[in-house]
Amino acid sequence: MIYSLSGKYLTAEPGFVVIECGGVGFQCFTSMSTITRLPSQGSNVTLYTYMNVTESAITLYGFSEKTELSCFKMLISVSGVGPKAALSILSTLTPEDVALAVGSGDYKAITRANGVGTKIAQRVVLELKDKFKSMGAPADLPAARGAAPSAPNNAAAAINALMVLGCQPSEAAQLVAKHDATLPTEEIIRLALVDMAKGLS
Repeated sequence: MIYSLSGKYLTAEPGFVVIECGGVGFQCFTSMSTITRLPSQGSNVTLYTYMNVTESAITLYGFSEKTELSCFKMLISVSGVGPKAALSILSTLTPEDVALAVGSGDYKAITRANGVGTKIAQRVVLELKDKFKSMGAPADLPAARGAAPSAPNNAAAAINALMVLGCQPSEAAQLVAKHDATLPTEEIIRLALVDMAKGLS
């Protein structure tokens, strides 16, 4: 499997970019979020990749951040959600927004993605919530956006969100514990992701 691509950013079209590595141009399907984060064409970039193999094609998906790749993998693990729908969701919502929507049961946030209806959005929330509930995460959290401030709930919501993004329960708890639990959930997640990135660098 191809873990990542590092090379010259040649061009972008709606839904994909081309990265030249060793004289070969690799087509990587990606989200609009990744495309807008890329530097100018001709620059060197690194994309974290997922290879999808079917009977008729081998397709490469690439993302500028590991958290987006992790979220993509979680989304396509949901029955009925293919790569196209996952990219649509990640073109509209950040991985943090997806995680918060799942943690708070806010399926309507996911329906903002083009081509994603209510049934698919509800399935995303239910299946991913069940997935990390089975891993030991707390359930039935209040909505992360607009909920009454509560330090325990903010911390729990942040842990759930990090698990949606691919963290193990113990790792997520350790990352969240480093920060003030009275901060807004979104800020706790952001700080935890910064810490995670430092640990990976």
